[in-house]
Amino acid sequence: MWRATEMTAVDERGMTKYFEELEPPEGVKVELLRGEIVMMASPDLVHNMIVEDVLDQIPRKRWSRLQTQDVDILDEASEPVPDLVVLEREARPASGRLLPSSLSTMVVEVVSKTSVQRDYEIKRSIYAAGKVPVYLIVDPVMAQCVLLTRPVGRGDNADYQRQQVTKFGAPLPVEELGLELDTTEFGTFPNVRPHRYP
Repeated sequence: MWRATEMTAVDERGMTKYFEELEPPEGVKVELLRGEIVMMASPDLVHNMIVEDVLDQIPRKRWSRLQTQDVDILDEASEPVPDLVVLEREARPASGRLLPSSLSTMVVEVVSKTSVQRDYEIKRSIYAAGKVPVYLIVDPVMAQCVLLTRPVGRGDNADYQRQQVTKFGAPLPVEELGLELDTTEFGTFPNVRPHRYP
C-alpha cells in the first residue's frame, strides 16, 4: 500500500515531466514551485527597470548576470525562474536549460502586485532549500529590499538565518558580491495596498 508521501513524490515527478513539455503562450512566465505550475503575465515597467538597475550595478567581468534562467533546486519539484541570477563567471556551465542552484551566488526577485506571498514565503523556502547563498527580494510595494543570507534546513522547513531590511534610498551592502547596491533609483507601485512582510 502506498503512503501519502510516496504518492506526492509520484505526482511531483509527473508534474515535473509535464512542466518540461509545457509550451506557454508568448509573454507568459511559467515556474514550477513545489509541484505547482504558476503562470504570470509580463511584468510591469517598474519591475523591469529595477531588474535592469540591479543588473547594471553588478560588474560583468566577475559575475554572470542571467535573466529568465530556469534554476534547478536539488531534491525539490521546483524550477523557479528568478528575475535575476548572479553567479561567478567561471562557474557558468556551457549550456543547458536548467542551472543548478548550487552554482548561484545570488537570486533576485522583484515583488509584483500578485507575487507578494510567493516571493516572501514559498520562494524564500525554495531558495534556502537549494542552498542559494543570497536571496534578494526587491519590493516596490513597500519600497524596501530584504536581503536573506545563510540558508539552512531542507524542504518546506528550509529558511535563511539572516535577514536585513533596507528601505529604498539607503545603500545596500551585499558582502557576498563585494559591492554596495544603490537603491535610490528603485521605483515603487502607486496605489497598491501595503502588506506585512517580511
